[in-house]
Amino acid sequence: MVAWATKNGKVAITGGLRTPFVKAGDALKDVHVCDLAALAMRETLYQQSWPASRLDEVVLGNVVMPADATNPARVAALYAGVPKQVPAITVQRNCASGMEAVAYAASRIESAQARALLAGGAESMSTIPLLFPQEALGAMGRLARAKSLMRKVLAAAKLRPRHFRPMPALQMGLTDPTCGLIMGKTAEILASEFDISRRQQDDYALHSHRKASNAMEEGRLDTQVTTAFVPPKYVPVPRDIGPRPDQSHEALAKLKPYFDRRDGTVTVGNACQVTDGAAVLLVMESQLARAEGMNVLGYVRGYATAALDPARMGLGPVYAIDQLLQKTGMRLDQIGLFEINEAFAAQVLACLKALASDDFARSRLGRGSAVGELDPAKLNVNGGAIALGHPVGASGARLVLNLLHEMARRDVEYGIAALCVGGGQGAAMLLQRP
Repeated sequence: MVAWATKNGKVAITGGLRTPFVKAGDALKDVHVCDLAALAMRETLYQQSWPASRLDEVVLGNVVMPADATNPARVAALYAGVPKQVPAITVQRNCASGMEAVAYAASRIESAQARALLAGGAESMSTIPLLFPQEALGAMGRLARAKSLMRKVLAAAKLRPRHFRPMPALQMGLTDPTCGLIMGKTAEILASEFDISRRQQDDYALHSHRKASNAMEEGRLDTQVTTAFVPPKYVPVPRDIGPRPDQSHEALAKLKPYFDRRDGTVTVGNACQVTDGAAVLLVMESQLARAEGMNVLGYVRGYATAALDPARMGLGPVYAIDQLLQKTGMRLDQIGLFEINEAFAAQVLACLKALASDDFARSRLGRGSAVGELDPAKLNVNGGAIALGHPVGASGARLVLNLLHEMARRDVEYGIAALCVGGGQGAAMLLQRP
């Protein structure tokens, strides 16, 4: 477990923007992840009136790094007009990659190695490739090397139907190699262990859609989202495509369990959507921000990562929040707003139960009593990934951006954003308003 706290008011976030979050296969399906990230970077710099030449570094979270841009942070930064003299780094902590980027930027500022960075995350889940079987490489290689027609025919004759049965890389990436479980199965484990019913999960999902739809209708997300213009005709995509204002209990109840078809309760309706999108923030030394007359949305006060059983990875926020509170000397009841990424409804509901459980605290966290009761009215007030989607590299940055805006709107001093992480980890960040 790793946790750290910053000096009071040392690391400021002055603003940020994100692209619309769009269901995979929809309006952003052909947009490269570097283009998504570049859009968010370029618009953030424009919104903040901050010259790209005054950046010390660019850091981007990305999970499935594309083969044609193996450091997408660098490619996206150059696409966004950041001068070639400004270095860039891509970080990867699965679902927490976007938050890890913000934490990386904060630590660089805290250690006086940098004063202004762009930090965020991006993912194009539509363009995650299909993978051919490894054994196909030899046969295809021989075919590619063959010079004469006869040799090409002989090489082609060795190809078999099994060589043309690709595996979706997305499915492989969502399956943990150490415990052998796809992420949805880990949610089923938590639903069983914490006695969370299908109805409770569907209720939670319905509220996520309603909260997100209301937030969009009332314009609460407009200050966070920049319009994407999709080539070749540059069709505008101004808003998120995912939240369903007409979602109903009846529609959710009709969906079949997806990961455990016989006894399961997790469906595509009470799980996060597979989504494309990017989110970026401008992170600065607060003294520099004040000197330049920048508006400060909030301060990064601490960050924690934690590790746990990969088969119960959904409880990662509990472990990370516990470490974060201990490191910063805060109590759960001092926190006015929370964002916990909605990988699955069962996972978030399990986290709420675990946070409030004395038994869980003693047996799993090594503390004498529960972390505390988290008021659901303070959680994901603008909806979460069940409605908005979960572009895995970007979600951590989106949580931070949304939390800061909502803290300002509600005049809340402290907020925590947290995620579960595939592979059995958790991450949490403490934010404070000026």
